[in-house]
Amino acid sequence: MRPTKNKPKNKISVKTRSTRKTAVNKPARPKKAELNEDILLGRNAVREAIKSGRSINRILIAEGSHGGSISEIINLAKERHLVLQSISTDKLDMLCGGQRHQGVAAYAAPVDYVELDDILNLAKDRGEDPFLILLDELEDPHNLGAILRTADAVGAHGILIPKHRSCPLSSVVAKTSAGAVEYVPVARIGNVSQTLENLKKQGLWVAGADMDGTENYYEANLTGPIVLVIGSEGHGVSRLTKEACDFIVKIPMRGKVNSLNASNAAAILAYEILKQRTLQK
Repeated sequence: MRPTKNKPKNKISVKTRSTRKTAVNKPARPKKAELNEDILLGRNAVREAIKSGRSINRILIAEGSHGGSISEIINLAKERHLVLQSISTDKLDMLCGGQRHQGVAAYAAPVDYVELDDILNLAKDRGEDPFLILLDELEDPHNLGAILRTADAVGAHGILIPKHRSCPLSSVVAKTSAGAVEYVPVARIGNVSQTLENLKKQGLWVAGADMDGTENYYEANLTGPIVLVIGSEGHGVSRLTKEACDFIVKIPMRGKVNSLNASNAAAILAYEILKQRTLQK
């Protein structure tokens, strides 16, 4: 056997303790924050995006930010009727993943929004009655993506979403839509009730979807120029929007759950519209 009497036990013991201490006290490597792929950072980037006409969902300005370029960005945004939001610097730092933002950031859409008239003209060019889907304060991007996919499948001419209190187009929406966002025009609108009243003056019927509807969806006449209104996930169609509808339809429920997911309801009703249009030919 190898002799051990001369083995430096104390030195090994000290070395072991030192190694463990070093390992315990070694600082963890900080994780790099991931930046939302929809966000633009910095004054120049945001200013040039506005000037180029790029579709922007909302612009964030840090509280207390000032200077010529900030004023220019705000004025440009107001000229284009873009949504401006003032937030704390700490919150903006967090949203920007700790990267330099110069007090300004903007959420950009993955594709350009269109005007409402563009959607109506699309139906006219195709020689078809307009078929629009209006989403009343829908907030879930996955629902919006799924509805875009359905809209493409049934041949709807476009989707309308409010500028405020509503889910905008984003990378999550685009991914969920499985490419449909590239083919279904989306317009952002201001006041929902006023928009519906203007559409009714142009000959479109407005059908709202609600579990308190007066008739089952398959018994209603859904032919002709039409706007299908789908409400939010939690509250459904708002009271003022209901009042602007020509009629309200419901989807009969036989189970224990008293409502459907917004995208599921939209799919059922959109395909009923397609069926009635097909049978009418």
